[in-house]
Amino acid sequence: MWNTFRLLLFPVLNALGTVLIAFAALMLVPAAFSWYEGDGVLGDFLRGAAVTGGAGLALWLAFRPFRREMTARHGFLLVTLSWSVTAAFATIPMLMHFEHYGFSEMLFEMMSCLTTTGGTVMTGLDHLPPSVNGWRCLLSWVGGMGLIVLSVAILPLLGVGGAQIMKAETSGPMKETRLTPRIAETARALYLLYLGLSVACAISYHFAGMNWRDAVMHMMTTVSLSGIGAHDESFGFFASGAVDLVAIVFMVASGCNFSLHFLAWRRRSVRAYLRDPEFLSWTGLLGVLTFAVTLALLVTRVYNDPIDALRDAAFAVVSTASTTGFATVDWSLWPLGLPLVILLSSAVASCAGSTGGGLKMFRVLILAKQAKREFTNLLYPNAVAPLTVGGTPISNSIAFAVLAYTLLWFATAFGGTLVLLATGLAPLEACSAAFSSLANLGPGLGFVGPAGNFASIEDFQLDILTFLMLTGRLEIFTVFVLFTRAFWET
Repeated sequence: MWNTFRLLLFPVLNALGTVLIAFAALMLVPAAFSWYEGDGVLGDFLRGAAVTGGAGLALWLAFRPFRREMTARHGFLLVTLSWSVTAAFATIPMLMHFEHYGFSEMLFEMMSCLTTTGGTVMTGLDHLPPSVNGWRCLLSWVGGMGLIVLSVAILPLLGVGGAQIMKAETSGPMKETRLTPRIAETARALYLLYLGLSVACAISYHFAGMNWRDAVMHMMTTVSLSGIGAHDESFGFFASGAVDLVAIVFMVASGCNFSLHFLAWRRRSVRAYLRDPEFLSWTGLLGVLTFAVTLALLVTRVYNDPIDALRDAAFAVVSTASTTGFATVDWSLWPLGLPLVILLSSAVASCAGSTGGGLKMFRVLILAKQAKREFTNLLYPNAVAPLTVGGTPISNSIAFAVLAYTLLWFATAFGGTLVLLATGLAPLEACSAAFSSLANLGPGLGFVGPAGNFASIEDFQLDILTFLMLTGRLEIFTVFVLFTRAFWET
């Protein structure tokens, strides 16, 4: 046991101290905003930063003698602890300021922000202190590309083990692909792209009609595909076609693989997009779903104006499929099973290497290709049928990993649903809440739908959903591997 602590846990706690120190510095941003706005939350943010920074410094000093090169096991443990612990410390200023909220509620809220899920237990968002809404949005923006990627990019104290941390945090099955030779340069390249997209989004929102405060806040939750809002009506608050269009454009862009954006920028050409099967499948699915939903809304006479039907259908499809969760209307009330179809799209649509959640489109393509290969083998047992996606060969090990991941993903959603049902939650809410939390979507169906929130959910149920959000954001294996005996053996 001592060897396990010395070789595995203590080095991770030392690195975790560095993450907490950086997170404490991040708390100074809403503190400065609170001071500027004079909204009365400055002291709470400063105390939260002091506690977080003190805890981080204590960990860094106490376990500094155990610092060593990171391995894969260190990476998995550090990533899981970092997301869990930072979400817990993020609750400190919230609990200090809002005495009527408990720890489970605020942990759910902060985890929802960090994992870019977008579900909320808070009501009266329009009347919250501006710095609190800013804190929620900032957490989403940082969580969009990953706290650990940020740490690797700017904190060399994590050292040569950064590659293992990046591998544990990065989404998608092709985790060994790098944009640049060095892991820190890769992380910086990703953040430069992320920052550029963020600036463009904020400016576009402002010129579409938002004031600068709303433009910056909603930029943070758009490019991160979080869906956390500063208004109870979400995007329905703005009632603007121009604002909706800007949101759709940047949700589509953020749902793409950022590596693809990097290649297109470096080559100064859009050919990278046109040759990428995942991008074509992603945009194609959005187009087909938007057309189908628009047609269904017109046929059932939910809408009489084709333009209005197209606008609301496109926003609902793109927002949900990208796992953002913004809403302009309550699409959960639409007929013909459209809510179920739209909800299910969140599990399969967004691209690997994006800020979205779910299984990722690349995995779905591998599953489809594998199914096609099985049909070929049934008809022609002696045929050689290599598995390729877009001309890129996919090894059997990756294909088997994708199959295992998909099975575990749906088993986790099913297990979460059963636990929520056992606690007394209604079937519709239990199933949709578990599914949307694991997919990092946010809204489900019923009273947790686009027009509702999670305020009436009990603490234990919130704890289950919090775990599902964390598990989904870290792509299941990263979390579940910690519960195996082999992980802790030295």
